[in-house]
Amino acid sequence: MNRDLFWRYLEAEHPKMEAFCRKLTGNRDDGDDLYQDALLTAMNKLETLANPESFRPWLYRIIVNMYKSKNRREWLRSRLRLSKLPVDNEMPGDDSSRIAARIWLDKAFEALSAEEKALITLFELEGWSVAELAAMYGRPVGTIKSRLSRARRKMREELKKRLLEIKLTKVEAEYALPRCETSAE
Repeated sequence: MNRDLFWRYLEAEHPKMEAFCRKLTGNRDDGDDLYQDALLTAMNKLETLANPESFRPWLYRIIVNMYKSKNRREWLRSRLRLSKLPVDNEMPGDDSSRIAARIWLDKAFEALSAEEKALITLFELEGWSVAELAAMYGRPVGTIKSRLSRARRKMREELKKRLLEIKLTKVEAEYALPRCETSAE
């Protein structure tokens, strides 16, 4: 594949890939950095693409692998997330409901590995089919379905745990003894 054909294939996928990187990292700047790094890597490894028709899954796989590698390094260094800022998305409603939804989504994503987060993002947010994901990962369709199911279950369990913590905190506050105020006389 030559570089002109690379840019022609990329042109159709560019906005989706850029948005995917931003969703995956959780903020615009890190997403853009990931996307640019992935493009540089893809350009350098262009000769490894045997079939130009598999350009889309090939490039998404590069993005996911780079994201996983970066997360692994950062986790070892700091064990902290870089950003808690909400990411712009296409959810209807006012800004506060969008931000609240994003915060809960971020909390659910905390339970996932980088691989699971990429899989859920591609399937649920980007609209990839299970067959497309299976082709990209080089795994059977059944494997992808079970990985999606396990990732969703982890997200549900994380949200249940968080909601239970909030509920317990409210109950404790409701049944707490009132503070007695004494006068200084």
